[in-house]
Amino acid sequence: MKQAQDFLDESLALADLLAPLPEAGFATPTLFKQWTVNDILGHLHLFNVAALRSVDSDEAFQAMMVPIVNGMMQGRSLLQMQGPWLNGLQGRALLEAWRQGSEDTAAAFRQVDPKRRLKWAGPDMSALSSITARQMETWAHGQAVFDVLGVQRLEADRIRNIAHLGVSTFGWTFMVRGLPVPQPAPRVMLTGPSGAEWAWNDEQPDNLVRGSAVDFARVVTQTRNVADTDLVVQGETATRWMAMAQCFAGAPENPPAPGTRHAVKR
Repeated sequence: MKQAQDFLDESLALADLLAPLPEAGFATPTLFKQWTVNDILGHLHLFNVAALRSVDSDEAFQAMMVPIVNGMMQGRSLLQMQGPWLNGLQGRALLEAWRQGSEDTAAAFRQVDPKRRLKWAGPDMSALSSITARQMETWAHGQAVFDVLGVQRLEADRIRNIAHLGVSTFGWTFMVRGLPVPQPAPRVMLTGPSGAEWAWNDEQPDNLVRGSAVDFARVVTQTRNVADTDLVVQGETATRWMAMAQCFAGAPENPPAPGTRHAVKR
């Protein structure tokens, strides 16, 4: 699957950013819930390995994830549960483990039928959806690291995978909040980093989201408030969607308040 290479390229972009970071820098809190760089790498590493175990077998995935899910159901946070799994791994050792795990995960998914159903913490998903979700999480959580280090990421057209996931989860944004899904879904017209033009859904001049694919991806992954982007949003349905868009699974999350997520000036 090409998406497996896209996931790996996303991971390596973050790895290159972190390569010169001194050991103490991994304890730096980011603007994402005050998670440190260590917290973010640990989170990405855990779920990359979980995706790899899901390819191995249903049993391998469940053996890894059931204790973590049970702990969270008992009121412990995800960060609290990933700590014992990481077993003290942090800093440059964690960076290397995560980077190697990313390569292993990409290699495994290159060989998988994209339509194969895989176990996950929520509903089962296709292998294609699983590796796309890994790219999305790497890109989204990586944004907090780029931000706190004051570095602008060099984006690539592989972001189309994340934009497509954002469009595909239009209905999910409403359903996860117990709201009826408005119809029709807005027209989405985006420009990729290369200048490529991409569009989804039927033409609707009064129900439209238009702008850069990077801005759109930032909104649907909740790394930016829509007010902090240059997206053009027209119509009630499109406006409601962009105000709470959520392309990731789990409980409903609110986007960051305007102005609270940004690159730190260095």
